[in-house]
Amino acid sequence: MTADVAVLGVGLHPWGKWGRGFVEYGAVAARAALADAGLEWRDIGSVVGANTVRGGYPGQVAGATFAKALGWQGARVTSVYAACASGAQAIAAARAQILAGLAEAVLVVGADAAPKGFFRPAGGERPEDPDWLRFRLLGATNPAYFGLYARRRMAVHGDTLEDFALVKVKNAASGALNPHARYRRRVTVEEVAASAVVADPLRLLDICATSDGGAALVLSSLEFAHRHGASEPVRIRAVSTVTPHYPSTVLDLPDIATDSAAAVEPPERSFRASIARAAYEEAGIGPEELSLAEVYDLSTALELQWYEDLGLCGEGEAAKLLREGATAPGGRIPVNASGGLASFGEAVPAQAIAQVCELTWQLRGEAGERQITGARVGITANQGLFGHGSSVIALR
Repeated sequence: MTADVAVLGVGLHPWGKWGRGFVEYGAVAARAALADAGLEWRDIGSVVGANTVRGGYPGQVAGATFAKALGWQGARVTSVYAACASGAQAIAAARAQILAGLAEAVLVVGADAAPKGFFRPAGGERPEDPDWLRFRLLGATNPAYFGLYARRRMAVHGDTLEDFALVKVKNAASGALNPHARYRRRVTVEEVAASAVVADPLRLLDICATSDGGAALVLSSLEFAHRHGASEPVRIRAVSTVTPHYPSTVLDLPDIATDSAAAVEPPERSFRASIARAAYEEAGIGPEELSLAEVYDLSTALELQWYEDLGLCGEGEAAKLLREGATAPGGRIPVNASGGLASFGEAVPAQAIAQVCELTWQLRGEAGERQITGARVGITANQGLFGHGSSVIALR
């Protein structure tokens, strides 16, 4: 049995702050994906929704919520939650259903109406929740963590404030060409440096915003795709949803301590590097075969870290790769041709799905002004709280 599934349709609701409910954003994205696939809603055999925990009960049963919004028609339904990796988990669930023969065509949807400001845990006393403990005991907000990670790169690898700013400049230039992006204005290194300090050394323009938005995919078996006129569809070849290995010796969200390596040697690869490695092994390719990558740039410094974790360069060489122009459009391995979270902001359940939408447009040659010439293979990467890996490899 082939492990490939076809991406028949993709759709986004534009990112922004629209003041509407997440269900509306998801329904708009779903209808766009169905139209892109040339299918009717009744053709879908299963719906997988990526949950939002800020939407009350409907957010916790997103699959059924989106199915109801589109009109009950008897489809199977699944809801998943894995924080920022929820979209990839939803794709993995849909793919498994297709390969198991449970459905021929599956709709994957994620959407969010994010709060103003930076994300924080919900109220109440939850001492068993490490994310809650991080805020309650340390006051370590997400920007504080991003700042600490940036400081670590500066201390260990010699990265500079200008290196971080150049990531934002690159992504803003791509986002300016993306009609679905929230921020569509180019910026300069000087503008990044002049923006307010949020968590030293990171400025406001170094850190992604929170946003409303929605994303959807229609996935199918290759046989279904061929029957519906898609002779050479974009295919998903691998989905990585791995967890860390003990001992984990790198401080990470939401952990406030690392495991001891006194008795057990650390694993060969860090958690983030293991996410990509699992995807490469499943797909049977290496990083040298990639045409582009969409990565989780919560901050400019974290994008640089992904270059190394994806194997695009050696450890400590990310800033050099950036300065050479290798990760810009026209470079050896463009990263975040969509504009990334720098241009979109976080709509948590939707963002891993949106990354696959961008890969699909690029691999089809339908990305317009931001098109990467000759794109054939792409990878996504992000991670969710509590050890949720997330990486998808698509090809054509």
